Amino acid sequence: METNLRNLAGVILFGVTFLGAAREAAAQTSVTLYGKIVTGILYTNDVKTSSGSGARIAQGSPNGSRWGMQGVEDLGGGLSALFALESGYALNAGTSSQQGRLFGRRAFVGLASERLGTVTLGRQYDPLVDLVGPLSLTGTEVGATIAAHPYDNDNLDNLFRVSNSVKYAVKLGSGFNAEALYGFSNKAGGFANNRAYSGAISYQYNGFYAAAGYLQLNNSSGSSSDLSVAVSEAPIAASRQQTFGGGVNYSVGNAILGLVFTQSKFENASAGVSVTNPSYFKLGDYVRFNNIEVNGRYQLTPAFNIAAQYTYTDAKETGFPQGDSSPKFDTATATLTYAFSKRTDVYLQGAYTHIQGHNFLGGAYLNVAGGASSTNTQAAVALGMHHRF
Repeated sequence: METNLRNLAGVILFGVTFLGAAREAAAQTSVTLYGKIVTGILYTNDVKTSSGSGARIAQGSPNGSRWGMQGVEDLGGGLSALFALESGYALNAGTSSQQGRLFGRRAFVGLASERLGTVTLGRQYDPLVDLVGPLSLTGTEVGATIAAHPYDNDNLDNLFRVSNSVKYAVKLGSGFNAEALYGFSNKAGGFANNRAYSGAISYQYNGFYAAAGYLQLNNSSGSSSDLSVAVSEAPIAASRQQTFGGGVNYSVGNAILGLVFTQSKFENASAGVSVTNPSYFKLGDYVRFNNIEVNGRYQLTPAFNIAAQYTYTDAKETGFPQGDSSPKFDTATATLTYAFSKRTDVYLQGAYTHIQGHNFLGGAYLNVAGGASSTNTQAAVALGMHHRF
């Protein structure tokens, strides 16, 4: 009897100790499962690669469905470990996005210090996307892909991520934040091929937010998913891609007003490969895009939000087989969102683009349209919903 009581006491002591340890671990560690489901119907007035106008299920408009896990562990002394694994998927087909990667949107692990900043390694967003992107309507949930600049030439819609990358982010104080990233080539015998580097800085004070950044890709012409940026992700294959940009947002009452400028340059450009049909165009030796965007968002009621943007893009091509040219792009978008709750909303989006002068596609092209127009204009309307979990 005495032995049984001792055994019972031991079991109880073990249970209390285990529960205490589990409670302590729970207080120091958090793991969150999250996601978003996006779908809708998209109508495009003219697509030259199909029968013309038509409607289709738009899986990624205004932005893509995803699910993921992220976690933080408190290591003590102001130090913590963190990770994120995020997968994009096509809801209607049940397939993975980002060229079939399991965690194609994000996959990284790192250490964060309250004083020194955060270092992460893996597949990540570049600093231009992190800090400058939110100033553009395409970098917000109410704008996203339909509001991207032509061909997402500046990657503010996050068309590609940087694999094999190391990123450092730090809070500098007085409202300043900074990020720097380096993406390794991981190509045997080709250290300089398909490597990437980027940096950005931001400043925030009350309702004012400003940021500027730079991104460079070298020889983004490889097809392997091991490279920092695979050719199937980059908008244009080139020996060197340089993008810099900056902008400001100002919040006043229920409104947010924005102004953004970006410039993208592609040297020894060979082809545009990320649009629906890669045979659409072959590029010349040099292509440059200057994008100027004005945008605004307004919270009409707690449930209704309206957002709009206009972008003027001045482009230049040299070395093109048909001769040099300087096409001009006018793009406008608008979004009306109604929120049933914090998790569920419906949206109505419209977009229109017009091109003056010669264009490599031979017709206007909206990033969600599924193909170029047979004319110099194209319009699209999308109706759909978001659900978050």
